[in-house]
Amino acid sequence: MAGVTQPPTEPLPLRTQLTRFIITGGLSAVVDYGLLVLGMALGLGHSPAKALSWVAGTVTAYAINSRWTFKAEPSTKRLAAVAALYLATFVLQVGTFSLIYDPLDAAWGRAAAQFVGFVIAQGVATTVNFIVQRTVIFKTA
Repeated sequence: MAGVTQPPTEPLPLRTQLTRFIITGGLSAVVDYGLLVLGMALGLGHSPAKALSWVAGTVTAYAINSRWTFKAEPSTKRLAAVAALYLATFVLQVGTFSLIYDPLDAAWGRAAAQFVGFVIAQGVATTVNFIVQRTVIFKTA
């Protein structure tokens, strides 16, 4: 019914949230990594390809995590907070990837640099993302 607000639900336990966050992250990482490799195969440089792939992976993660992992109702304030967090993790992830890609490429070649750089940048950003979302953005009163 329009205009009827649902009562708040109890937050899921940490283990459940973390499990769901990891599952969602895995799915989002497939989107992100697949588009990174595709973008580079189509001729984009590593930083623009990573930026575009990250946006697609992040949108996927937010759409799933906000409802499934954190059981949050839509909120303009939360959306703005997530946008600010995603901007910060965008800089963190793309910056990390861009910083380590060339040395990895020189040492191990393109495919290994893509994969190892992706995993490291993803791991750093995901850790920050989960901690901030759980403790600040989706924290229940």
